[in-house]
Amino acid sequence: MTRESWDLDYGPFNGLYRDRENGWIFGVCAGLAERFNFRTGTVRIIAVICLILFFWATVLIYIGATLLLREKPLIYSGSKREYDFWRRTGGHDRWSHS
Repeated sequence: MTRESWDLDYGPFNGLYRDRENGWIFGVCAGLAERFNFRTGTVRIIAVICLILFFWATVLIYIGATLLLREKPLIYSGSKREYDFWRRTGGHDRWSHS
């Protein structure tokens, strides 16, 4: 389990997400790579090969995945002590716009 796929509140992320933070276009390949524990470069090479061999099918699948998959939620990757501090004070900020 990688640190990027762990949420302190809910445990590991389950499911398939688009990873815009590590992705090039919409993060579909990066999300697939993280979910199935592959290297991102390997998934991108497979996507390019599929794009060359099956252009329209690959484009339609990629666009469909972009529209159907949710974006990966942001997680905090610092220390537990800092996380607890900001969780305690985060909801009562008078400068927030919500």
